[in-house]
Amino acid sequence: MTHDDQLPAVLANAQVIFFDFDGPVCDVFAGLPAPQVAKQLTALVSSQDAAAGAKAAETDDPIEVLRIAYEASAELGEEVEQALTAAEVEAVTVAGPPTPGAVEALQAAHTSGRPVAVVSNNSAECVAGFMELHGLGEHVAKIVGRPTGQPHLMKPNPFPLITAAERMHMDVTNCTLIGDSLTDIQAAHAAGTTVIGYANKPHKADLFAKAQADAITDDMQAIADALTTA
Repeated sequence: MTHDDQLPAVLANAQVIFFDFDGPVCDVFAGLPAPQVAKQLTALVSSQDAAAGAKAAETDDPIEVLRIAYEASAELGEEVEQALTAAEVEAVTVAGPPTPGAVEALQAAHTSGRPVAVVSNNSAECVAGFMELHGLGEHVAKIVGRPTGQPHLMKPNPFPLITAAERMHMDVTNCTLIGDSLTDIQAAHAAGTTVIGYANKPHKADLFAKAQADAITDDMQAIADALTTA
């Protein structure tokens, strides 16, 4: 179930467009699988804290391993974050092309006069690297990546969205976020922005509907098309 018909109305009211990175713009770990990165980070955690390592071994999400590391200690968290950032920077070089329709959506937002910020739980370094690699920098005004050393401020915390709005000199309630995870929906609601759920997997449409996303689509090209008329 998607709600592409709601896209034009949601986008018409948005003065700034926030794009989540992993999903709407890029499949970050397409070439360097996330479980592989998580396993490497878990080994690092385990070498210094057996209990935290055991907990980290239960997930294949590198971001979750990072959270666990910081819960163990700030020092361990910082070491794991440096390793994760390095892995992300490497990953985007082998991730392949942007998500289908993403380039068109970024271009359409830019052409419509709506500034774009990429707001991600991935590192700003990897986002910037991918943008440079694919020549997308001209379409993006700001990049707000993972708050270094403060994993509790990652989405679903609204902090990244509020930070992006402040950097764009825009009231956050005049922005909309395009995201592919429940944490994106939650962060947007907490910040007071509208949110478009990008359902890039079949089960996500119902999940986003239950979470009360303002619009839902399974096609980034649909967002580009809506922006040309919004």
